[in-house]
Amino acid sequence: MRPGFDLSGKRVLVVGLARTGLAASLFASVYGATVTATDARPRSELEAEAQKLDAVGASLALGGHPQEVFLNQDLIVVSPGVPLDLPPLALARSRGIPVWSEIELAWRYLRGKLVAITGSNGKTTTTALTAHILKTAGIPTLVGGNIGTPLLALAESSADTSVIVAEISSFQLEAIEAFRPEIGVLLNLTPDHLDRHASFEEYAAAKMRMFENQIERDVAVLNADDPEVTRRMPARPHIYWFSRKKRVAQGAFLRDGQIIFRSEGAETILARCEDVPLRGEHNIENALAASVAAHLAGAGPADVARGLQTFPGVEHRLEFVAEIGGVAFYNDSKATNVDAACKAVEAFPGTLIVILGGKDKGSPYTPLAGRLRGRARAAILIGAAAEKIAADLEGAAPLVPANTLERAVEEAVKRAQPGDVVLLAPACSSFDQFENYEQRGRVFKELVARVASASGAETSARKG
Repeated sequence: MRPGFDLSGKRVLVVGLARTGLAASLFASVYGATVTATDARPRSELEAEAQKLDAVGASLALGGHPQEVFLNQDLIVVSPGVPLDLPPLALARSRGIPVWSEIELAWRYLRGKLVAITGSNGKTTTTALTAHILKTAGIPTLVGGNIGTPLLALAESSADTSVIVAEISSFQLEAIEAFRPEIGVLLNLTPDHLDRHASFEEYAAAKMRMFENQIERDVAVLNADDPEVTRRMPARPHIYWFSRKKRVAQGAFLRDGQIIFRSEGAETILARCEDVPLRGEHNIENALAASVAAHLAGAGPADVARGLQTFPGVEHRLEFVAEIGGVAFYNDSKATNVDAACKAVEAFPGTLIVILGGKDKGSPYTPLAGRLRGRARAAILIGAAAEKIAADLEGAAPLVPANTLERAVEEAVKRAQPGDVVLLAPACSSFDQFENYEQRGRVFKELVARVASASGAETSARKG
């Protein structure tokens, strides 16, 4: 049984009014809490959110974080985008006021089995794929977390028979207390968010909090090919591995083009590699992880194979947009760190024009140099990180400053030749010029659609 938490009559402060913070504020209000919501932005930038909170009687402290509202509370729920070292939060913790992420509160209200997926890269694809396999198997499945729908928004619709598949970020894991998934998945660990975390070790420690409350009957699904994962193996849960390079004693691996699941000495064929419709070796890893998680959550081998075969992919993740004059355009706006951009580049064998840049996250861009050298017709640079990227990639490819995404697409069209791939894989967050990576991806698709329309080409760009 999960520990409950009675919100009725509690004083609850929600810090940050993006999607998660708004959901937490409304949820706590409905369950009888006296809610105060605070955000650094003024009401003029949050009018829609403010009106919803006014309607449920929540108090608002906008345009800053006044210290006094942090101290007279029974619980503080902090949004993922708010750093935990915010001085009023530190003061509240020092006075014994619990500070939770939204997933901690949601976990106490959710019913059913929780499959929680984290990692530096591949979270969204693996979460969506795991959920798709489970739905293919006819298992009641809900999807949320960092993938779009806050977990609290799923609480009312969850049931004892549900499987909740959640994408979980390091920011969300920083402020947990008892959060415990029945199945926790760690895909990989590479440097990311070093603009927020003080070091890679601190970042990795936040990721590993996924497993700290698990008990012996719970499951950890881990990447056997990632040394940063294997050296941090949790002690208590039952461990299943996935590997595309070697046979594992317990978990999933590849043999003769098949995905094999091994448990207690018995082997089962779950699917064939050719069932995976996604580009790139990294997506084979994602498929292995999803296959293990879904199988352990109740999907049979035939369900796994059918789910892999019918998976439509994820928007903004190696998403085909259009072919114009023999040039293919791909949107990988979700590649918000260097490792993800490297994997995107590796997914294409031929000549590339890569669009890079955005808000720097503190990691060097030098790992891209070897992957671009001799293959990239150009690296087109946008956003606040352009100068740093140019310095790190000097000599690896022709570098083209473009500043904006619109100008970058123009430059790409000008330089591309038939057979090339134009790839948006920014290796940066989007917050210098866009609201989020989704908006960046949509703008890219709209720009490509304009080019396609002018040339009479077909485009698969989705309206978002």
